[in-house]
Amino acid sequence: MVEVRYTRNLFLRGICIIYLFAFLSFYVQIPGLFGDNGVLPARTQVDLKGKASLWQKINQKPTVLWFANYLGLNVEYMMDLVGLTGAVLSFLGFTSQKLCIAPVFVLLWTLYYSLFQVGQVFVQNNWDTLLLEAGFLCVLIAPLYISRRGSISTPSDSVTFWTIRWMLFRYLFSCSAVKLASRCPVWWNLDALSQYFETQCLPAPLSWYAHHLPIWFLRFNTLLVFIFELAIPLLFFFPNRRVRIIAYYIQMFLQIHIITTGNWNFRDFLVICSLIALLDDQFFYKKKSKKDSSTISHIISILVCVIVYSAVIYATIHLFNLKFADNWTITSDIGFTYKQFDQFLSRGLPLTIYIGLASLGFTVADAVTHSILSNKPTTTRLMTFFTTTLYTIAVCFLFAMSAVSFSSLHPSQNATVPIHLRRIHSKIENLRIVNGPKEFALFPKVTGINGRPEIIIEGSNSIEGPWIEYEFLYKPGNVNNSLPFVAPHTPRLDWQMWWAAQGTYHQNPWLMSLTYRLLTGQKEVTALMNNVNKSFGNNPPKYIKATLYHYHFVPWRKSMNQQSWWTRERVGEYFPIFSRDHPPLLEYLGKMRILKDEKIVPVTNDILKNILEAIRAVVNKIEASLLLWSVFTAGCAIITTGHSSGKKK
Repeated sequence: MVEVRYTRNLFLRGICIIYLFAFLSFYVQIPGLFGDNGVLPARTQVDLKGKASLWQKINQKPTVLWFANYLGLNVEYMMDLVGLTGAVLSFLGFTSQKLCIAPVFVLLWTLYYSLFQVGQVFVQNNWDTLLLEAGFLCVLIAPLYISRRGSISTPSDSVTFWTIRWMLFRYLFSCSAVKLASRCPVWWNLDALSQYFETQCLPAPLSWYAHHLPIWFLRFNTLLVFIFELAIPLLFFFPNRRVRIIAYYIQMFLQIHIITTGNWNFRDFLVICSLIALLDDQFFYKKKSKKDSSTISHIISILVCVIVYSAVIYATIHLFNLKFADNWTITSDIGFTYKQFDQFLSRGLPLTIYIGLASLGFTVADAVTHSILSNKPTTTRLMTFFTTTLYTIAVCFLFAMSAVSFSSLHPSQNATVPIHLRRIHSKIENLRIVNGPKEFALFPKVTGINGRPEIIIEGSNSIEGPWIEYEFLYKPGNVNNSLPFVAPHTPRLDWQMWWAAQGTYHQNPWLMSLTYRLLTGQKEVTALMNNVNKSFGNNPPKYIKATLYHYHFVPWRKSMNQQSWWTRERVGEYFPIFSRDHPPLLEYLGKMRILKDEKIVPVTNDILKNILEAIRAVVNKIEASLLLWSVFTAGCAIITTGHSSGKKK
């Protein structure tokens, strides 16, 4: 049996770190996004004064925010309490292995899902759904408790831990498959990375430099993305551990480059954490088993690894027409048609599910065999066998449900899914414990080919001007502002502004609420922006409008002579001039229940309210990304101190 106890524990602590980042990042944005005076108040999603019973309310929208009445809080303060509780629990799990247990992960998942339920448009991102799925799987992976002797390895560990490998495969495979399936010409021409670094949601400091790399090099890296996300994930289930370890290094290489060249929040940190599922305890302890001590088996293992990756390299050269040019560059081009890819996807998709099923079958068989043939007493063996069987049933159920969602990657597979499985899947789909391509892959096509679209909001006290631009904390605005590095923080307002720029303001009604909050000078909302008080003083502007611009990175040569990172050109009006007393605006916000009314629930628990306000006052003084890294550093210091004191004893 492959030992994964240490590897499993490392993964669980890693998930606690991701939860910590997610909860803290969400917490700092609650007043501006979801508070009573926020852009999309959560009270519109949770009617605490409703006459329905508690069970009916939870059944309608499953969230612990319904318990606000019982604690004497309103929705906003209850969200604060949920966010802080999640952050504290994840921090404790990060710093103490004894708290990386199933009950704690049940609480973490419940708390984050509760916030997800009221996040509305600001949580419709693949990193939130990916965390919810990974967090739910941790409930199965984590031990129920940890005794004084520490965590005990059981045969069921390898079965439950396998689910992370399957989740990671579906995520990576879906990300690249939808790009080619979308028929986006930029991806099919291998020119995506020539646009990607400039047009991605939040560029990082290295994005500008990556954008100016040679075209042939960017094209080569585009095809590597396809190989790394379509072909390499299939090797996650290969029997040879050396093949899987190399796949681990390849994916680490990809994720580190994504992190350093873009601000993708905690998503890629979560992927890196999940990659641990490709490893085992031997990877860390370097203990040689009897099988590995055999010279012949060792040579065969290396030979198999060489053959597998030689086949991958050969297929890459053949499918992408790789050639070395006379000027020491590499030429590349996709050597297959969309029709051929569509046929591959329709036939290969069920094959990947069968590969996953076969891998799960071997893992289960190995676990059951060891649970029966172990040297432990009969009673212990029966209990271990029973536990392994229960976990196997749960894992098989999740595998079946994930196969339903994964099959939607190609239309031809929808009819092959049994109707009863589809019905069960529809009942649990909203829980986000199994996700499909539509949740995982949000960017099938490259946008901003003619320039990165950006919405610039401007305010003025006169309809004739002058107009002063609102600056956001992280998204491009002022062409002279440097590119920030904010990951793993998730600036949800800045992200949503990128999405809004892809369409019209009619398709993004939340912008009307943002406009009204700026016209009324709500400090909770302006705290999510930059230099608002400096630009407009204590009084908000009387009028607000928005203009659409196209942004481009400053060319390499020109950057030597000027300080700006961007150039921009005006495209046109994004939305017209609005004033605070604009009748259509007020009518629309009234229908959205954005404006305050008599249904606001009063806070009666003054003690808890004062504690939450005191914590909020301290947190508001620290920049969000600095807060996240500071808490993470404190956790690392606690772990290091604990190890040092343990060695002294």
